[in-house]
Amino acid sequence: MRILTPIASILLTFALAAPLAAQETENVAEEGVIVVLGEGLKDTPSVVAYSSSEIELETIISAPSGRIEDVLSNVAGFQQFRRSDSRSSNPSAQGVTLRALGGNATSRALVLLDGVPITDPFFGYVPLNSINPEQLSSIRVTRGGGSGPFGAGALAGTIELQSADAATLGPFDASLLANNRGATEATASLSQELGAGFGVITGRWDRGQGFFTTPDDQRVPASARARFDSWSVGIRGAAPLSDTVELQMRAAAFRDDRTLRFDGADSSSEGQDASLRIVGHGDWEFDALAYMQARNFSNIVISSTRFVRVLDQRNTPSTGLGGKFELRPPVGNDRTLRLGGDYRHADGELQEDAYSAFTGALTQRRRAGGVNTNLGLFAENDWNLGALTLTGGLRADRTRISEGFYRALDASGALVTETIASTRSDWAVSWRAGAAFETSDALTLRAAAYTGMRLPTLNELYRPFVVFPVVTQANAELKNERLEGFEVGFDLMPTEAVSFSLTAFDNLVKNAIANVTLQPNLRQRQNLPAIDAQGVEAVMRVRTGSISLDGSLAFTDATIDGRDASLALDGNRPPQTPRWAASATLGWSPKPDWYIALTLRHVGAQFEDDQETDRLEPATTLGLFAEVPVTEKLRFVLRGENLTDERIVTRNSRGAIDLGTPLTIWAGLRYGF
Repeated sequence: MRILTPIASILLTFALAAPLAAQETENVAEEGVIVVLGEGLKDTPSVVAYSSSEIELETIISAPSGRIEDVLSNVAGFQQFRRSDSRSSNPSAQGVTLRALGGNATSRALVLLDGVPITDPFFGYVPLNSINPEQLSSIRVTRGGGSGPFGAGALAGTIELQSADAATLGPFDASLLANNRGATEATASLSQELGAGFGVITGRWDRGQGFFTTPDDQRVPASARARFDSWSVGIRGAAPLSDTVELQMRAAAFRDDRTLRFDGADSSSEGQDASLRIVGHGDWEFDALAYMQARNFSNIVISSTRFVRVLDQRNTPSTGLGGKFELRPPVGNDRTLRLGGDYRHADGELQEDAYSAFTGALTQRRRAGGVNTNLGLFAENDWNLGALTLTGGLRADRTRISEGFYRALDASGALVTETIASTRSDWAVSWRAGAAFETSDALTLRAAAYTGMRLPTLNELYRPFVVFPVVTQANAELKNERLEGFEVGFDLMPTEAVSFSLTAFDNLVKNAIANVTLQPNLRQRQNLPAIDAQGVEAVMRVRTGSISLDGSLAFTDATIDGRDASLALDGNRPPQTPRWAASATLGWSPKPDWYIALTLRHVGAQFEDDQETDRLEPATTLGLFAEVPVTEKLRFVLRGENLTDERIVTRNSRGAIDLGTPLTIWAGLRYGF
């Protein structure tokens, strides 16, 4: 019920804005000055100074799996915590990062949808299943520490997702596909231009019995397929308030249910989000945004020896609140000044029950939670000096970690253990600066340096967890992660049909949070002295006639920096961190409205743990997407995942293996006009 009032308020505001939009249209339509974009403010010159990748609509909608994580895997440096996708992994493990700065399940990259952070307030994971690629218009990935207007959380970079407007989606679009294991995927969108504005309603539903993540030789009668059942719905609209100001709103809800490895090992995640945004495009440009999130998570842990329930994480409600204001005063045609601030509030509470694996009796009731807040102030200035672009930004963040606790009671209600965390607050200053020089129309040289910051999540601070037989303890004393880094590179575009980008970087994450092994069956979240990552990223794009080729390559030499070998892990590679990752997509449009694409992807070997004992072998997969017209409005869609049926190891805990998506074929129809 707590989400209904904010959503109702936003819908009411939008409804009241519609007559105003119509009135404004009558007053100025003849002058043609109202242009409702449904987006934030236009890009600043600083974009060219940092390593970034743009993903176009054609690429977004042609992923072999039809899932957003598959789309993002085409980007050099993008990495999920595990190789499994959002149908066969635990939702709380869906952290994303860039530049191989992984090592735990929390996102080190800031993910924004229409300017709103979408990571879970309690866990810090990204609800990937709630994002439908077919309802996006563009994606920008900026690598490297973010400061200034991007805010705290952009430790490894920023992933900006932009929803499609009514003109992009068309009045009606729907698809229905099924795969060779009987799973189904249905999507639909309704769009309408409303005066000078627009409204969009979208929905998606995926369900299926999944596949066995457990290898044949490790299955037991209790082994289960990775079943999934998820849905999401959203409403989005934009309307002019004047000839230079527009109102945007978005409301969404989603739920996802999964089973992982054993019968009864069920998890669920759900959320309701709402945001309101006012964007001014006049001489004094501004962007005012407010949002809220209501999320919940549950998970049942099954013993891997007796195959009975041992833990019921029955409820983890959390709330995220926030806002941002950015002002761009008129300071001249050759400069862009950005001033503003943002605020984020996250609170949540874990509620779980532990049971005996032998008797099934309740042994403990546990609760844990707290409140994290962040207030940031930023300023950034860009200078356009002909062929040279300079940019610099400064940010100050006031962080506060409060009301943290962990409490365990036995079955009779007697206190077993209790931790009351002290309240902590601090100021953190971060900055970024860059330069880009156009040596010619074809070649741009660039260099940048930056710092960044991320708060530990409530999950990392207060919630212990078990992946049997390993227990991982929380740590209420975790410090903020800090990043320092620099990069140099160039962008080459000898013709409009060919582009190539190369970036070398050196990033250092101080106080990096990781699950550190204390004993064979015991780990604890701790701040490592640092993770040091150097590497090279390359991006290529070719368009010639009906053929297209998009490729990316990332090499990252990441190590745990124990500071003069004082830490036993010194020199080890961080967990879940490959050295090599590459992707290439070959597209072909033999006729109008025809599109066929093959995607070859490789992920190098990586380790499951910080001790480098459990190795995940490299994997190379081949994917297919094809769409051909049947009639003017009806199209046939064919998708293939892992066409060579490559063995993809996603988890290796002392030889206990989980596998990723095997050979999967999807076929269906898409209708749109």
